[in-house]
Amino acid sequence: MQQTVDRFRAAVEKGDLAALEELFTEDIRLWSPVKWTPFEGRPAVLGLFGVLLRTFEDFRYTGRFEGAAETGAGGPDSPSAILVFRATAGGKQIHGIDLLQFDDEGRVKEFTVMVRPQSAVHALGEAVLAGLAADGLVPAPEEG
Repeated sequence: MQQTVDRFRAAVEKGDLAALEELFTEDIRLWSPVKWTPFEGRPAVLGLFGVLLRTFEDFRYTGRFEGAAETGAGGPDSPSAILVFRATAGGKQIHGIDLLQFDDEGRVKEFTVMVRPQSAVHALGEAVLAGLAADGLVPAPEEG
């Protein structure tokens, strides 16, 4: 798993979506801090990553922890790694973690993002929704 974590971190820091694609299972699930249901499947998750890589400013990983954790769907413990990060989005400072959970082949099968503070979650949610809409991945929000 360590090699996958190192490759994942390098791909994110370089903004390399092709490198991320080969690290994800076909049925990857990404749990976002701004959406109750997960993004499901490699195309949806890669689309989201494309937006995130454009949205975050000054993104950097600042720590790493490894162990095992139950998957978001209540599955059995899975080999896991947590990457701690700092970034800026929408003018807000963000402190967060990426929880990566792996399949038996060492690919990322589940990905959970946690972000604080609440004002940063709100700013990030707005920026990501705008990016997803701009990329045609979700309908544009209706103006009210």
